[in-house]
Amino acid sequence: MSLVAQYVLSGLAIGGIYALVALGFHIMWSAARAVNFAHGDTLMIGGLLAAYLVGAGWSLALACLAAILVGAVFGFALERLAVRPFAGQPNSIGWMLTTIAVGIMVESLATIETEGYAMALPSPGVAHAVQIFGAGVYPQELAVPVIAVLAMLGLRLLQRRTLIGRAMQAVAHNKSAAALMGIDVNVVIAFSFALASLLGAAAGVLIAPIVQASATMGVLPGLKGFAVAIMGGITSAPGVVITGLAYGVIEKFVEGYLSTAAREIVGFSLMILVLLVFPQGLFGKREVAKV
Repeated sequence: MSLVAQYVLSGLAIGGIYALVALGFHIMWSAARAVNFAHGDTLMIGGLLAAYLVGAGWSLALACLAAILVGAVFGFALERLAVRPFAGQPNSIGWMLTTIAVGIMVESLATIETEGYAMALPSPGVAHAVQIFGAGVYPQELAVPVIAVLAMLGLRLLQRRTLIGRAMQAVAHNKSAAALMGIDVNVVIAFSFALASLLGAAAGVLIAPIVQASATMGVLPGLKGFAVAIMGGITSAPGVVITGLAYGVIEKFVEGYLSTAAREIVGFSLMILVLLVFPQGLFGKREVAKV
């Protein structure tokens, strides 16, 4: 019983990170029909910058807030410089290549600055483990899936109760119609990328105290977050969060009963199987184009 609880709780923690990253992909795709393939690096920016600022004498709360805001600025700037010039062109994949290139450059810069070493981010959430059903977990790990669900609910509230949120929905539904209604489509898309990157940086701040911050910490979570978004149905916010949490739990069970190497084989095989059976994702809806 305790072993099962350990795998479930640890899986929900890492699954919450995948869910936050996948939620960012959902936001970007809904607004622009394009994504930032350097999104995993926003996780690294958040975690590494927070650790650096704490090491420089900043308080933990202020360092985390600054790191998250820098992540949002990074997303805003990347959309303006690397996505917008290409996303408007028919059948263009330039945004895909440029965001991948930016991600590689940011990761290389971080490697140079840290000399390849990981940095610890002290947090009261990892000071002492707690026992739940015989499993030992840190409060920080318990907070991650809760924050992922709250982020999804907050997004729904933003979309329904605020002007910018309604504008995001209008742009996601039909850019041309939204523009005719007086909505600045470019501003909405840039805001969406900034919001997505803010969530990515927040995921980095949350996971850094558990795994330590490094230049490469966002590579696999970014890739798996995209896989989760596709499996869950990238147009469905609840779908990607539920899929992210479930994916993390499955990973932990495979890692525990088989091996770490088998974890990746089973995880990505599951993704292929899901897409074969559900091409639109588990919770996605088939999009019909009228001509």
